[in-house]
Amino acid sequence: MRLINRIHFRDWRGDLFGGLTAAVIALPMALAFGVASGAGAVSGLWGAVLVGFFAALFGGTPTLISEPTGPMTVVMTAVIANLTASDPDHGMAMAFTVVMMAGGFQILFGLLRLGKYVTMMPYTVISGFMSGIGIILVILQLAPFLGQASPGGGVVATIQAIPDLLAHMQPAETLLAFVTLSIIWLMPARFKRILPPQLVALVAGTLLSLAWSPAVPIRRIGEIPMGLPNMQIPTFGLDQLQLMLVNAAVLGMLGCIDALLTSVVADSLTRTEHNSNKELIGQGLGNLMSGLFGGIAGAGATVGTVVNIQAGGRTALSGLSRAVILFGVILGAAKLAAVIPLAVLAGIVLKVGLDIIDWDFLKRAHRVSKKGAAIMYGVILLTVLVDLIVAVGVGVFIANILTIDRLSTLQTKSVQAITDADDNVLLDASEKRWLDEANGRVLLFQLSGPMIFGVAKAISREHNAISNCDAVVFDLGNVPHLGVTASLALENAIREAVEVGRQVFVVGATDQTQKRLDSLRVFEVVPPERCYVSRVEALQAAVAAVIPNLDSSLLNSDTSVPT
Repeated sequence: MRLINRIHFRDWRGDLFGGLTAAVIALPMALAFGVASGAGAVSGLWGAVLVGFFAALFGGTPTLISEPTGPMTVVMTAVIANLTASDPDHGMAMAFTVVMMAGGFQILFGLLRLGKYVTMMPYTVISGFMSGIGIILVILQLAPFLGQASPGGGVVATIQAIPDLLAHMQPAETLLAFVTLSIIWLMPARFKRILPPQLVALVAGTLLSLAWSPAVPIRRIGEIPMGLPNMQIPTFGLDQLQLMLVNAAVLGMLGCIDALLTSVVADSLTRTEHNSNKELIGQGLGNLMSGLFGGIAGAGATVGTVVNIQAGGRTALSGLSRAVILFGVILGAAKLAAVIPLAVLAGIVLKVGLDIIDWDFLKRAHRVSKKGAAIMYGVILLTVLVDLIVAVGVGVFIANILTIDRLSTLQTKSVQAITDADDNVLLDASEKRWLDEANGRVLLFQLSGPMIFGVAKAISREHNAISNCDAVVFDLGNVPHLGVTASLALENAIREAVEVGRQVFVVGATDQTQKRLDSLRVFEVVPPERCYVSRVEALQAAVAAVIPNLDSSLLNSDTSVPT
């Protein structure tokens, strides 16, 4: 395993521009998450610098941008609140120690090569978990959004305090928060490609607040210390040690999930494959250094990563340059942040919370699977009202029980239904002939056996490997069960193939497989005349579609009858 992430200077211009663009986006988010966590704006900035630098240097995803994120901020907020409540004098120091411990857990996970198992959980659980975190983030921002200090006590206490918060709402700060939210939400897409809406909202909201009369009270960030951070000596309290270990495990595991899910997004955009275990080690080192110097915890950030790639970032040099730029901002321009209103930051974080909620799947989960929808809603409730780890544990357990029960039922019906997918597909003479006629322009994408959630990653990986072909034949003839997560991965593969102009054909989609694809409206992009029962008929139709001048005698030698 290479110690340093893949760095070269062949794309240095794209890397530097990607890093600069990601830094512009990271600045308002780091300030907002730092304030939202309770550690302060400067902790958010140092978290963005230190997690970003060391994760880029030692991680396993060249284009990944790491920084404080919404999910990590939610957990960090609870950690700080619990520890400062139990020990006001040393609570904050212990919170930074928890960040170091979380980094240690992540390094351990990477050394134990557990990376490939971290994201192997049902999409219903991931969706419910992330949506629950988004809801928590929204609820916790209600108080600063309305111009008041947080009531403390977490989500339940904030919900109970809503009548009082509304009764004592500060109109000026609430207006600033609404202006911020409106700018981010309504900014035209053509302008978003030039300037990130979060930065525009931050500047506009701050200037608006400064234009108001001094008599209008506005709560602001206040002075941010300039210069290098002070080292935080690891601090432990015997009474809080168990709580610190549990919090560190939760923070570390959430960081692993957050980072590796973003790594998968980066893979799909760059057509590469990250090193999961190495990425966990890089994330762990980043959080270890962040906690050591008073920064909050961070993980792979989807928005920053996507923007970095779109701006030309291709190696870890982009992440390193982003961290260096932010470091320069802290040293040279921290004083400018003192006048930023807290309500503006609340509007930015509230929009992040809304974006984390998986609205797309929430709207159609009941159509895809009623049991899956029930699991998702259960995970959301447990995440918001009980505990993050309890929510994930219960969700994964129930989903696995349901899957095992389903596969056991299939096993009693047919031994062939549980056979493993075989890459060495056995083709008869006619099928081989049509693939030969295609001369590499037609790809046979075969799925075999029960498609449970663990297969979704393989579907995505094989789909990402598709490069030069004009038509794809998706063979589902040997798929007796298509799980929710796998069906979403298959839907994504089919839709992306259509979007890039490939001819798509589906073979053998019957019974449950057909119903699941129909519920996802896949057959709106794959018309009925391109759905076949026979693989050889689909291959013949695909060849005819991509080679219209093929000898008619060859086409007439087989009979093609669509379903």
